[in-house]
Amino acid sequence: MGKKKTFSTSIDGNRIKELKHLAVDTDKSLGKLLEEAIEDICRKYKKKFST
Repeated sequence: MGKKKTFSTSIDGNRIKELKHLAVDTDKSLGKLLEEAIEDICRKYKKKFST
């Protein structure tokens, strides 16, 4: 993984609430969960567009 950079965006309030609960349940930070989600979606679309 490369150097960390700040990234800002607007997200639906209900999604943020869900993410915060998930962070507590999994004992992971919000940033870690977001990185994991971004990795998953990049993998998904890489497969979709590389065929």
